[in-house]
Amino acid sequence: MTRPPVTRLPVTRLPVTWLYVPGDRPERFDKAVASGADVVIIDLEDAVAPARKDAARRNAADYLRERPGRPGVELHVRVNDPAGGRGRDDLAAVGELADAVRLPKVESAALLDAVAGLAGGVPAYALLESAAGIVAAREIAAHPGVAGVALGEQDLAAELAVTDEQAMNHLRLQVVLAAAAAGLAPVPMSVYPDVKDEAGLLASCRAGRALGLFGRTAIHPRQIPVIRRAFRPTEEETARAAEIVAAAEEAERAGVGAVALPDGRFVDAPIVARARRTVALAERLAGHPPG
Repeated sequence: MTRPPVTRLPVTRLPVTWLYVPGDRPERFDKAVASGADVVIIDLEDAVAPARKDAARRNAADYLRERPGRPGVELHVRVNDPAGGRGRDDLAAVGELADAVRLPKVESAALLDAVAGLAGGVPAYALLESAAGIVAAREIAAHPGVAGVALGEQDLAAELAVTDEQAMNHLRLQVVLAAAAAGLAPVPMSVYPDVKDEAGLLASCRAGRALGLFGRTAIHPRQIPVIRRAFRPTEEETARAAEIVAAAEEAERAGVGAVALPDGRFVDAPIVARARRTVALAERLAGHPPG
């Protein structure tokens, strides 16, 4: 199947922070929305014990019907495994109410075909959490029902018994490439499980950013400012980008096609476009010290 034309948000408007909140803790929903996260994900899957999953689904549906969210904060729902009955019931109950749904354990485009339509046409994000999901990453990312892909790194590392960071980077890059080839937004980073290790979170975000990942899911509100700091361009990057933008604007005013920098180097259009994105992103995240 061919993906229909869609409007892609520029990187300067993409979510930077995604916050999970357990679906069986409805008293936390408003706090999550007020946390500063760009996206709040009501979790019906891993964060909820089996005996409480039906109640979590009802909580999510009730909350989404009231739509008390703040302007600019998207409300997503991570459902249970869509290959099973519970996951499909989740989609039927909350799909049309959410801004998007997150589908765990996606391993093939065939699964996406099977659940197409259950979420009422809202955007769907496929979570790749297994070896089969990574192998099928390109066909999953190219599926017309997929708005984005992300990694479930803890499940993936456990299945493969991977402990080496370089090996994980290889897996991450495969998903980054699959998303880019399909015209999807950059892949957000998986959760960092140690909520007290802010230095480790910052370093991890910097490393992921260097791989082409953008933004990160969080499991606690205290992680949100750290993630935003990490994905804000550094002062050096911003200054360099501003210099390129200024040179490009000068060339446009002079009617010159080539853009020359003060040091004599020339840059082409893709570099100028990237510089403009960097400046805009720095302005958007200006309230947070650069990472």
